[in-house]
Amino acid sequence: MRRKFIAGNWKMNKTNQEAIELVEGLVKELSGIDSVDIVVCPPFTALSDVKDVIDGSNIALGAQNMYFKEKGAFTGEISPLMLKDIGCEYVILGHSERRGIFGEKSDLIEKKVISAFDHGLTPILCVGETLSEREAGDTFKVVEGELRNELKSLSKEQMKKVVIAYEPIWAIGTGKSATSSDAKEVIDFIRKILADMFDDNVKDAVRILYGGSVKPDNISSFMKEETIDGALVGGASLKVDSFSAIVKGAL
Repeated sequence: MRRKFIAGNWKMNKTNQEAIELVEGLVKELSGIDSVDIVVCPPFTALSDVKDVIDGSNIALGAQNMYFKEKGAFTGEISPLMLKDIGCEYVILGHSERRGIFGEKSDLIEKKVISAFDHGLTPILCVGETLSEREAGDTFKVVEGELRNELKSLSKEQMKKVVIAYEPIWAIGTGKSATSSDAKEVIDFIRKILADMFDDNVKDAVRILYGGSVKPDNISSFMKEETIDGALVGGASLKVDSFSAIVKGAL
């Protein structure tokens, strides 16, 4: 039985003091929930302060990105060693904003996925199609290409630990959300590809999330689908009441 998983991607939001206040509220509101893995992914500047607040709680720490090298002349980048030292357990990789705005390609994302495992970090790999790709009927082609190119170097045991987030890019920050049946169709397809790349054990073990304008009032529709294991939450993760409601909606 796969454990439910709810992660909050804060993106480029929250000063350190705002981040502290948010997680203080989350620790209080979500105390006692032990059937859902809860992860917050603040900006790099707030990781250490957030870790101090959530230490000993049921909330884990994740980062929003990383470079694959441990150190070196890579101005502006953050290494897996730095994330691990702060106390991160997870790292979001391949988010559509990294792909679309910053031009990250599958070969780079694959290196990051491998590096995450090499340094004891669990990758949350984001895959998904743009509106034009969806309208052209290329959703499955795009998603399959990302999966095959970015996960091909992993062992079966590593793959079982990966968290995949299906994020239709046209639903991120737009207020639009895929229907639960839309999400299920693609997530079922993802499991089919994982079975082909690895085996049925991997297909059944990997947790796959939906992401894209997830809110308290639509989380239950996604969680009713047996193949959907949780959500990667954007804007609604920036407030105690909305993120807490989403976590509770996954119970």
